[in-house]
Amino acid sequence: MTDSPCHYIWQNSAVTARYQTAVSIHSHTQQSRELLDFIPRYSRNIPVLCQAVQAQQDKYRRIHGKELDFRTAWWTPPLPPREAYDLERKQIENTLGLKALVSLSDHDDIEAALHLRVLSDLRDVPISVEWTVPFGPTFFHLGVHNLPPDQAQSTMAVLSDYTEHPDEAKLAGVLEMLNGYPSTLLVLNHPLWDEICIGEAAHRATLKRFTALFGKYLHAAELNGLRYYQENAGVMKYAAEVGLPVISGGDRHGCEPNANVNLTNASTFEDFVDEVRNGRQSTVLFLSQYREPVRLRLLQGLVDVVREYPEFAEGRRKWTNRVFFQKDDGQIRTLSSLWADGGPRVVRWFMAGVRLLESRRVRVALRFALAERQEGVI
Repeated sequence: MTDSPCHYIWQNSAVTARYQTAVSIHSHTQQSRELLDFIPRYSRNIPVLCQAVQAQQDKYRRIHGKELDFRTAWWTPPLPPREAYDLERKQIENTLGLKALVSLSDHDDIEAALHLRVLSDLRDVPISVEWTVPFGPTFFHLGVHNLPPDQAQSTMAVLSDYTEHPDEAKLAGVLEMLNGYPSTLLVLNHPLWDEICIGEAAHRATLKRFTALFGKYLHAAELNGLRYYQENAGVMKYAAEVGLPVISGGDRHGCEPNANVNLTNASTFEDFVDEVRNGRQSTVLFLSQYREPVRLRLLQGLVDVVREYPEFAEGRRKWTNRVFFQKDDGQIRTLSSLWADGGPRVVRWFMAGVRLLESRRVRVALRFALAERQEGVI
């Protein structure tokens, strides 16, 4: 049996009194690579911007005879590892008054934790990753938290090789290897999100097959702080059906700290893993930012991405320094190295539209326009 209560701080702020620790799981640093294909997807939520982006895509198609492929470039979140860690720690300590445990998990990369662990006050930070697992017509993301330090890099090499050369016949062996680490936690991140849009029915069928084959290696399913209430309610139902506890996962990419955390009386991350993995106990707390419309919060995250950060090191201050692409010769370049004026017009239009969110009046209007049901008891 599993025990996975879910709480909302705006309904029961006193729930934290029963716990001494809060755990922030699944957030990103500048080590993550994020494809620019979010531009047409997110612009659909802003009518004027949507028309401008579509017009530029049509123009590109007329001139070049092919579609504009946003997947050939990527951006990186703005926060360096230390700043990302401190953002999560301070929310827990200052807002909840609890001890903080933080597990950063970049896409297919463990460098953030390795960098942090050289600091004397952060030598026990868990080494974690959000691993991309191609499967059938789609892929799933697994949160792999707290790899053994002496085996982390060799393990990451195995995970990266599988991502690049997926072979379903070998996947059980890789998952069995991860399960052999007694203090490592395997979380199925945002399991109901059809991220590449194969269709809800196809995604559900693929998830069902994935769970049937490999569910025994999983320790929890994620309630995602940047996914919709209805989707998270569906995850609760899915988790109950397959016998998994649910766990928090904020999925922060910008400067808003995670919208949910786990409450526990564990004093170390290893003890927390044991509580979830072996004791199958998990208490999730959604924080006040989760009451805001998800689409508005996603757009605010984009504002964080395109904002300038004068306090950052040279080469990371402007958003064009944090957008990369690979040329035909294999060289990786920044957007700023090619386009001093901010890049192709379609990108400039999108970024100008996103910056409108820095206006309080625009945010208030969008809060009403993008409102959705976000609270209740999952």
